[in-house]
Amino acid sequence: MKRLRGLLFADPAIILATIVFGTASLIVSFFDSTGRAQIRVARAWARTLLAVSGVRVSVEGLEHIDPNASYVFIANHLSYMDTPVALANIPAQFRFLAKRGLFQIPLLGTHLSRAGHIPVPREDPRGAVKTLQRAADTIKEKQISLLIFPEGGRSRDGVLQAFKEGGIYIAIRAGVPVAPTIIIGTDAVLPYGGGAPQAGAVTLRILPPIETREYSLKDRGALTERLRALIASELERELTTAGLG
Repeated sequence: MKRLRGLLFADPAIILATIVFGTASLIVSFFDSTGRAQIRVARAWARTLLAVSGVRVSVEGLEHIDPNASYVFIANHLSYMDTPVALANIPAQFRFLAKRGLFQIPLLGTHLSRAGHIPVPREDPRGAVKTLQRAADTIKEKQISLLIFPEGGRSRDGVLQAFKEGGIYIAIRAGVPVAPTIIIGTDAVLPYGGGAPQAGAVTLRILPPIETREYSLKDRGALTERLRALIASELERELTTAGLG
């Protein structure tokens, strides 16, 4: 329970909402093997969490994506609030690529597994490669999208970290576009190491997707760096506009 509280914020209302929606997610999973019903429950949980926390989200760039198409959304990672912000505001049937430890947390782990999210065994490089291959196959077979935080964890100081190549590997192998996604302000409403989230404004910005069909797997390093530079440029522009750059 201590680990659960640390992940889901030290706020009784949020913990209660998580238990309620987690139970609902488990129940609907017995009637829907696609995971789509569970994603709807997860979206309701995310919207409730944001409302309870007083977090207002401004969404930009939805015109760039087709809700019925498949993408690999690649986003920067600032805070635990990034997940509910994405769930509540990206209108696509997407799943997460997440560290395997999250799947061991009561209720959350059950939801992640039964909804079709994909665990990554970071301590097993060979297993991680197989996971990336399975993720690409899942995108093609189930015609869904995937959301990945390629930094491998939250940024402690807000500075964009190096990107791992897994997201681009999956996109190229699946033959789907990469959608650069920028999240701004979640580190202010829930800083690294923080407990309860604070009210505030957050921006979710989706840039025009990058087609990957013309690339091969040997190009994944260069494309990963291109994507990181694109997201870094957006973040720098935001800082400059705010007078912090």
